[in-house]
Amino acid sequence: MSHYDVVIVGGGPAGSTAGTLLKKYNPNLSVLILEKEKFPRDHVGESQLPQISDVLQEMGCWDKVEAGNFPIKIGGIYRWGTDPQPWDFNFVKPELFKDEQRPAKFEGQRRQTAFQVDRAKYDEILLRHAEEMGCLVREETAVVKVDVVGDRITGLHVRSAEQITARYYIDASGHIGVLRRALGVETHSPTRLQNIAIWDYWTNAEWAETIGVGGTRIQVLSLSHGWLWFIPLGPTRTSIGFVCPAEHYKSLKKRPEDIYTEALNSEPRINKLIANATSTGKIETTKDWSFLVDKTVGENWFLVGETAGFADPILSAGMTLAHTGARELAYTILALEEEQQKYDGNWLKSQYDHNQRSRVEQHIRFADYWYAANGQFTDLHEHSREIARDAGLNLSPETAFRWLAQGGFTNDILGQAVIAGFDLGSMKQVMQRFSKEEVPWLLSAYNIFQLDLVDADIEFVAVYNAGEINRIKCYVKNGQRLPVTGFYGLLIDILGRTDCIEQIYRQLVLVFRERFSVQHAQVALHQALGCLEVMVSSGIVKAMLNPELSKLNISIPIEGELIHTHRD
Repeated sequence: MSHYDVVIVGGGPAGSTAGTLLKKYNPNLSVLILEKEKFPRDHVGESQLPQISDVLQEMGCWDKVEAGNFPIKIGGIYRWGTDPQPWDFNFVKPELFKDEQRPAKFEGQRRQTAFQVDRAKYDEILLRHAEEMGCLVREETAVVKVDVVGDRITGLHVRSAEQITARYYIDASGHIGVLRRALGVETHSPTRLQNIAIWDYWTNAEWAETIGVGGTRIQVLSLSHGWLWFIPLGPTRTSIGFVCPAEHYKSLKKRPEDIYTEALNSEPRINKLIANATSTGKIETTKDWSFLVDKTVGENWFLVGETAGFADPILSAGMTLAHTGARELAYTILALEEEQQKYDGNWLKSQYDHNQRSRVEQHIRFADYWYAANGQFTDLHEHSREIARDAGLNLSPETAFRWLAQGGFTNDILGQAVIAGFDLGSMKQVMQRFSKEEVPWLLSAYNIFQLDLVDADIEFVAVYNAGEINRIKCYVKNGQRLPVTGFYGLLIDILGRTDCIEQIYRQLVLVFRERFSVQHAQVALHQALGCLEVMVSSGIVKAMLNPELSKLNISIPIEGELIHTHRD
């Protein structure tokens, strides 16, 4: 029998991240990672969001990933909704993306970008880094039996007949959910999005765009019966996949290879890029079925990454949810291990559980909107209508925004209103592209804004930083959380002094001029106004109109600086 402090089942990004951060902040912990396969191995889910880069830097392996020479993702090219023209969504303006030699440092523009990674190479970098940090890694070691008593895991059995025990068990085994299934944790699917993905890897496909040194975008292109992804993974390797509803796939009664080929042949843009390329010919498939677990924590176990839930890949959120969730899980176990425990263990676990499930649920909610608003699914009109109907989603811009906002925009980054890389302004701009209607701003209709916290409950939420958990006050009203930190904390402070929008605006400008460069101050101002919009739409701030005072006039142009019709 072997005993450890922490045993992690699964050596992918979630398992490696949790193991690395546990050893970074508490080297005395014994951490075992059990991985059923031998790395390197291919895995789907290659497109990242910028949040991951911060986690990689904290893990101490950003430089190793950068040295892997993966393409720098500065955004995406989309053809979605009723507009037949592709449009760009950028993390940074391409014209401001500077040429710089690679490998580069995690600074400047690289803090705003992400990677597009070859998972065989990327996952091995992370697993080897966890090993270097002191984790014991055992590959080709599958868990074949899990001993459970009540809500407690008492041991794991591997194929060699060895029994392994631990004080904490982490299930990072992906959709298989080795520990989750043994524990009998229930899952549910709060959406009709039950898709299937078919993909292959191509050699020597042309990049859709080359931006600076190593920069490019992913492509997401609607077809009449689904959509294609096109993700460059390196100088010569590209991932190309097709996603469609599982029911539609079954109705075709064709081999996956034939469905995949027909989908590629129907898209001239992709055909041009693969004209001189060759595929592996090893078609792979998976069920991209959105789901959410009923709980992510137990007496001595935790679920993390795709084991805990999955949101449709349209928003490229899977790896971000895995990395950020694993980071918070490591912090949670570290806090539970403190000699003089600062916070109650049940509170620590409840914070982790709420964060993970709320994030997945909000990403599922956002994906529902994307699919329901896609007028290009000519073969799937009824499917799109059913998604909207089941979600209770009215697609008019004003009601759709309110519906999305009610899902909560404080889950991805505490203190900000952002999801899947979109701030509120970007989201409204996307909604306008889908609907061809202007999305109104409540901030433009009123000029007096007063905090309304009379009936609000007060809770405390966890803040994860530098290996420690601290807690901050949070107001809860109408199911919405308002943490007193970040832009929300700043707005609460300003609203305590004035309720006039002109003064609110001026004070925000003064604060951001002192803190940031001119360019970043403008971005911060837009994001702060987005947070105020959320506070109004959720009823946490009461909005009124005084006809004698001036108003803001906020509008979102169809052609913005970061979101605009595609430019070749």
